[in-house]
Order: sequence, then C-alpha cells, then structure tokens
Amino acid sequence: MASANSSPRVSFVLLAILASVILIWFGTGLNPRWPLLWLAPLPVLIVAARGSWRLAACTAFVAWAFGNLNVWHYFSAALHVPLVVRLEIVVFPALIFTLAVLLFRALLRRGAVWSSLLAFPAAWVSFEYLLNLTSPHGTASNLAYSQLKFLPVVQLASVTGPWGISFVVLAFSCALAVGVHLRKSAPVQALRVVGATICVVAAILIFGEVRLALPPPPGHTVKVGLVASDLPANANVASPGVDTERLMHEYAAQAETLASAGVQVIVLPEHLGTVVDPHMAAIDAIFQPLVDKTGATVIVGLGHISTQKKYNQARVYQPSMQVSSYNKHHLLPPYESIFNPGASLLTLPEPDGNWGVAICKDMDFTPLSRQYGNQSVGLLLVPGWDFQMDRLYHGHMAILRGVESGFAIAHAARGGYLTVTDNRGRILAETQSNSAPFATLIAEVPVVHDRTLYLLLGDWFAWLTLAVLAFTLVRLIQPVRRAAVQ
Repeated sequence: MASANSSPRVSFVLLAILASVILIWFGTGLNPRWPLLWLAPLPVLIVAARGSWRLAACTAFVAWAFGNLNVWHYFSAALHVPLVVRLEIVVFPALIFTLAVLLFRALLRRGAVWSSLLAFPAAWVSFEYLLNLTSPHGTASNLAYSQLKFLPVVQLASVTGPWGISFVVLAFSCALAVGVHLRKSAPVQALRVVGATICVVAAILIFGEVRLALPPPPGHTVKVGLVASDLPANANVASPGVDTERLMHEYAAQAETLASAGVQVIVLPEHLGTVVDPHMAAIDAIFQPLVDKTGATVIVGLGHISTQKKYNQARVYQPSMQVSSYNKHHLLPPYESIFNPGASLLTLPEPDGNWGVAICKDMDFTPLSRQYGNQSVGLLLVPGWDFQMDRLYHGHMAILRGVESGFAIAHAARGGYLTVTDNRGRILAETQSNSAPFATLIAEVPVVHDRTLYLLLGDWFAWLTLAVLAFTLVRLIQPVRRAAVQ
C-alpha cells in the first residue's frame, strides 16, 4: 500500500474544504439537491488519505461544521432554538464526521482497504441510528431524506429503512476516495474497490426501478380530500370557546364542499384550536351531522384539555359511528410540553382496506409507522403543522415511512403542504397550504398494503452497521500490514 509522496498543498486543502462545504450546504438541509451529497465527503476524504491525522481532522471538522450552517437560520428564526443548542447541532455532527474520516484514514493507511471503505459509512450510520433512539426528534437529521427525489434509491428503504440509503450514499464517496488514493500505487485494487461499489449502486438502482415499475396488486382506490388555511386569523391555535368554534364551522364548510365532490375521507390540519371539556360536545356537533349527511369520514386536529390530561388529538368522525380519537405520540419540545403523549394506535377498518391515523411529528419515527404496517394499514391519514420554512423538508419526511412500511399517506399540514403519496414514495398530488385562503386538494389514492422486508425485520441493517463498525475498530488495533505506509 502506498500513499501520496508528500502532504497536500495548502491551496489544495483549502479548495477541498470549500468544495465539501458547498456540496454539504446544498446537498443537505431544508431544500437538498440529492446528487450533491453523493460527492460531498470526497474532497475531505482525499485530503485525509494523503495528509496527517491533524490535517484530516481539521479539514473534516471545518467542512462539515460550515456546511451544516445551512440550517442555522431555520433553528434560529423558525424554531427559536437557544444559541447553545444551535452550536451543539452544528458541532456534534461535525465531530462524528471527523471521527469517521479519521477511522477511514487510519484503516486505509494501515492497508485495510476494504475495512476503510466500510468504516466511514458505518460510523456515520451508527451515529444516526443511536441518535434516533435517544433524540426526541427521531430520524429528523438523517441524510436519507436528502434523496427523497431520487425514487429508485428511495426504494432501498423498503429493505433497510433509512439507514441503507445513508450508507450507500456515503460509501460511494468513500470508494472514489480510495480509488484516487490507490490509482498509481495499486491500480488493480483501486479498480476493484470502485468497480464493486458501482456494481452495488447499480444493483440498488435496478431494484428500485423494478419496484417502481411493478403494477400495484389488485386493491381499492380511495378519493381523499385535504384542506388547510394559512390565513393570519387561522395561523395560530384558536383560543378555547368562540374562536375555535368559528374556525371549526369554516373548516366544516370546506369539508362539506369536498364531500359533495365524492371525497370519501377528509383530513384537516393538526391542533387547529383548543377545546376544554365539556365543550368538546359542541365541536362534535359540528362534524358528526356533516359526516352522517355526506357519508365522508373527517379527521380534525385539536388540542383537547380534560380535567386530568391534555392531548394533541386527532378527532375521527365516521358516518353513524361514535367519535374516536388518536393522541399524538411524539411531541415537539418545548412547544408541546403541555401535552401528554399518546400510547395507542387508531386503525379504521374499511371495505377498501385499513386506514390509520398519526399526527405530524409521529412521522419522524420509524417504530410507530412499522406498528401501523404490521396492522396491514394501506392508507395513513396525517394532520400536520409545519413552520413554513421547513414545509418541503419536514413535510416530505413522512414519504419515507410509507415506503418503509408499505402504505399510502394523506398529509394535510398548515404552514406546509397538502400531500398525497403512494407506498412507493411517489407524490400523487400536492399543493401548498397558502395557495388559497382555504387550500384544498383531491386525489385518488390506491389503498394497498405492501409487506416490505423492513417491516418484517426492522432495523436489521442498522444493527449490521454497528457490527461492521465494531469489526473495523478491531482491525484498527491489529498489526500494520508490511505494505502499508505510515
């Protein structure tokens, strides 16, 4: 094994940092351009392979930290996150990225070429998985969401969950860096590494294209309707009493119009108003006669305050049936700290297949969606509320849950998008919630449950990456091969 004859020049290092910063900035964040992330780590990895560990560490940390500043304004202006927390959001991932780069460098320079190829993506995906287990934001920072417009790769989520997508994107850059490093000293091995990686990526793309091309199994189609308003008077949570009742009457009028167009299920946004018991009966009296008259099911998002509990709740009105409800499981701190988390699912058996109900941030977490998938849900109905600025990123995160666990999604978010997707992640219909005083959307969606491998095996790939990471760390402490160059 050989490395470069000399350390990279300062100009080359600065150019590499600049290139990675630009690629990370535009390849991640709230409006990612998916091709850029496939190359974002490459300049840093090339520098790491040629330079000292100190140079590699500095290059990696600076590149990721500055690239990750693309979300600084969002956390500051939209979420009002404290400065200390914002610094953690920037610095901590940069440290993990730096450690992953250093592990790659150490293994490559010790002659463990294939281990170096696996170590870099394994380290990052292990971090993503462990963060998902411990963070109140679940998978929200996962790199897989940068690829949502690249549908053939998105299909990998049906096998590995989001973890496989992050892994293959990072492994691609890593393979190119290994190829560049070995192109002169070991051209055959360089070709093997790059060639094997390209073959794996090609196989994934072929799998994705085939999965997208397969016609859906025989099933039923449901006509769904979504409605949301971003009018200034409706932008915040309506106060208890007259304000909430006024808003509910306005939304009910929109729902009746959709029902008259043949819509079978109507989804309204999350937490439109606050209702204190015993006044929920007045809200139920607005929607229950409507659904009994039209035959359409209506989902309404409300804050429900009783004497003992407070819930961010979705009220479900079905014709000639008692009102049912779903309480949001995953609450956004600190904004929803007043609420108690829900603990149960809500499944609606229908002649055209099972429907399920979730609320907004619930879609940042894979386990809840898998629970619905295991109940053979074919359509998930999701009231939501986004922050305008994150309408694309957070609004589309839910799409991956449908691919992973095999269901279509109808997602109605104020401050965001009205979106209907199928179980392949294809957007069937979409409009912005501010496109009209009351934006509405009608779409035909197939209610077909798909039994995916990820649904059956869960986070098997994440556990595999943890095992791969452990293996590469063991390789790191083994004796250096004689052919390796320090």
